[in-house]
Formats: sequence, C-alpha cells, structure tokens
Amino acid sequence: MIRINLLKPETKEIRETAIPGAPEFKPEKKAPKIGNLIFLLLILALIAFFWFQKRAMDNENRLLENARVEKQQLAYVTAKLEELNQQKASLEQKINLINSLKAEQDRAVRIMDAVSRNLPEWVWLTEAGYDARGLQIKGKALSNNLIADYISNLEASDIFMKVNLSSSTLRKVQKNEFLEFALNMSIEKAEEETAAPPAQAKPAAKKGGA
Repeated sequence: MIRINLLKPETKEIRETAIPGAPEFKPEKKAPKIGNLIFLLLILALIAFFWFQKRAMDNENRLLENARVEKQQLAYVTAKLEELNQQKASLEQKINLINSLKAEQDRAVRIMDAVSRNLPEWVWLTEAGYDARGLQIKGKALSNNLIADYISNLEASDIFMKVNLSSSTLRKVQKNEFLEFALNMSIEKAEEETAAPPAQAKPAAKKGGA
C-alpha cells in the first residue's frame, strides 16, 4: 500500500539573532552637496538679473520712442511758428511801407512840383532819385550859367537846402554842345504840428470871511 502525507511539512523558522558583541550596521544617509545648491542659487540670481535688465531696457526703449515722436511733433510746430513769424514780418514790412508811402505821398508831389517849377529854359532833366540822403537829379543844360540859375532857384524854394553840384561835363553831339550835370540836395523835413492841450486854469481859492 502507498501512503500520502497530506499534512504540511514542518518548516523551520530561521530567525536572525544578533550576535552579542558585534557592531550594529546602519545604512549611511548622503548629505546634499553645498556646491550644487550655490550653483542653483547663482543661476536663479542671473535669471532674475537678466529679467530686470530686460524690463529696464524695454522701458528705456519705450521712453526713447516717445521722446523721438515728441521731437518730431515739436520740430513740426517750430517750423510752423518760424513760417508764421516770417509771414508776420513780411506783412509788417509791407504795412510800414504802405504807411510810409501814404505819409510821403503829398510831400513827393511837392518835391516834383518844386523841381519842375524852378527849372529854367534850356535846362531839362534826365534822371531823378530820392532816398534817405536826399534828392539826386541829373540833367542837361546849354551853359554853366543856366545850371547856376537852377541851383539858385532850388535853394530859394522852401523845400530844398544845401543844393550841391556834383558834376558838370561838356558833351558834343555833331555840332551841338551841352553840359551834363548832376545835383544833390537835402530836403527840408516837414514840421509835425503837435497841438498841446490848453492848460486848464486852476480855480481861485475862496477866501473865507472873518
């Protein structure tokens, strides 16, 4: 007969027992390396530095662009102001010239009338000019005596003074001879009548009766 044992075989429990007097073994814990930590902090510091630098550069670029736009606007305004000032100066010059011509209009008529009215016979004028220095005229005459008479007539008028003979040249055309002369003279300035307001008489002080 064959017998089969269905019971669990006996197992022997093996327990580790500490050997008295042997050193106790513990697993070693690795400490973090300080160099790696410093390197990480340095990287973070560099990242923060570049980030702040980028923000500062962006801000500076924005301010620079704003300043450039404002400069262009100011340049346009300055050019317009300069143009307006030039137009204003031109208008003021024209207005002053018109006022001056109006003021001298009557006087110019008097000057031309005196020049032509005092002209002797056989004396004729070829050119006349007027500026701040006075009146300059050029003409032709048949003799020096006629030129002297013309100078005397001009000096006797109430508008010319210091009539001077600048030049007198003898010219000959075919068989005819004549003198070319030039005169310059000062013009008497018109006196401006300024009417002063009449002084008001002060009222006499009343005497009090005793």
